[in-house]
Amino acid sequence: MKGKVIAVTGASSGIGEAAARQLALRGAIVLLIARREEELRRVRDGIIAGGGQAHIYVANLADADSVSQCTAAMLAEQGRVDVLVNNAGRSIRRKIVESLDRAHDYERTIQLNYLGAVRMTLALLPGMVERDDGHIINVSSQSTLMSVPRFSAYVGSKCALEGFSRSLAVEFAGTGIAATVIHYPLVRTAMSAPTRLYSKLPMMSAEEAGAWVVRAVEKRPARIAPRVGEIGALIGTLMPGTSQQLAGRFWNYMAARLQKRVEHDSEGG
Repeated sequence: MKGKVIAVTGASSGIGEAAARQLALRGAIVLLIARREEELRRVRDGIIAGGGQAHIYVANLADADSVSQCTAAMLAEQGRVDVLVNNAGRSIRRKIVESLDRAHDYERTIQLNYLGAVRMTLALLPGMVERDDGHIINVSSQSTLMSVPRFSAYVGSKCALEGFSRSLAVEFAGTGIAATVIHYPLVRTAMSAPTRLYSKLPMMSAEEAGAWVVRAVEKRPARIAPRVGEIGALIGTLMPGTSQQLAGRFWNYMAARLQKRVEHDSEGG
C-alpha cells in the first residue's frame, strides 16, 4: 500500500489511531480526521517521528458543512483519496424504555455513525469513479450480526451504514471500487470504557483492531467479522424468533452474572 492516500476518521484515539499508525508503517500517506486537533497533532507527530507520512484535518463529522470543508481541503491538498476508512463513531448504552423521551439519542448517533460516513463517502466517490479505483471501509460491530439489548441507537445506525455499504458494493461490482464492512467484537477503547460491566469481558486491543483495517486495505474483502458473529447471523437468519428469545435469556443471564462480579470486586471480595 506504499503511496496510497488513506483517510481515517476518528483517528485521534482508539482503533483509528492504531490503524493510522500501522498503515503509515506500511508506506501509506495517512489523512487523520477527528474533532480534537491536539490529539490529531500527537498522532501525526508520532507517525512522522517513525518515518511515516501523515496530515491532519480537523472536522466535526456530525456537521454537514464541516464534512464538506474537510473533504474539499483533502482533495485540494492531496489530489485524491484512494481509501476511506469510516471509523468515527458514537455509542449510547441505554434501554429503549429509558429512551422514550430521548429521541435525540437516536438523532445524534445517526448523524455521526451513518450520515457522517455517507457524506464522507459521497464527497470522495466522484474521484474514485473517475479513476475507477477506490475503497470504502465502514467500521461496524458484531452486534449488528446478532440480537443485543441496550444499544438500539448504536446498532440501528450501524445497520443503516451496512445497508448503504451493501448497495454500494452491488452498484460498483465489476469495477475498481470496493466496499468492506468490519464487524468488530468488543474493543478496549475510550468508547467502551464507561460500561463497567465490559471490564469483566474479554476484549480485542486497539492494536489488534487496527490490524483488521490493514487487512481490509490489503485484501479488500466484503466483510471481516469474528466467527461468533457470523454464527449468530446464520442462526438469526434460519430461526429469527427462536434466536431472539434465546438471546434475550442469554443477555439477561450474563448481565446478572457480570453485575454480581462488579459488586463483588467493589466490595473488595
